[in-house]
Amino acid sequence: MQFKYTILYVADVAKSLDFYRRAFAAKIKMLHPGNDYGELQTGVTTLAFSSLELIRESGKNANAADIDRPCFEIAFETVDVVAAVEVALQAGAKLIQKTERMPWGQTIAYVADFDGNLVEICSPVGQQ
Repeated sequence: MQFKYTILYVADVAKSLDFYRRAFAAKIKMLHPGNDYGELQTGVTTLAFSSLELIRESGKNANAADIDRPCFEIAFETVDVVAAVEVALQAGAKLIQKTERMPWGQTIAYVADFDGNLVEICSPVGQQ
């Protein structure tokens, strides 16, 4: 079995795709003609977006993300966390936790997208 995708429930799928494209250099894989579902090219596992309206219409009682009480995070790995955070902020991300070097040899920072999803920007573990 292979982990295939993660879907974030968002208010505006096209806006989210554009944000992630600008903030994290992700390529847009597809946007459904109804603008209620889209995907990014992120390697083996797809990062997808569904509108809150669509998921609720399908009978699921989804809630919008709450950055004050996150229940998950996604992470983007890079060799230059400081530069990546700056790009994300310029694209409209909100800084949640400034860049910090961790005892296990990883540099991390946290931002939120405009829907309140928590995004970690991190270096590979043990990177100097």
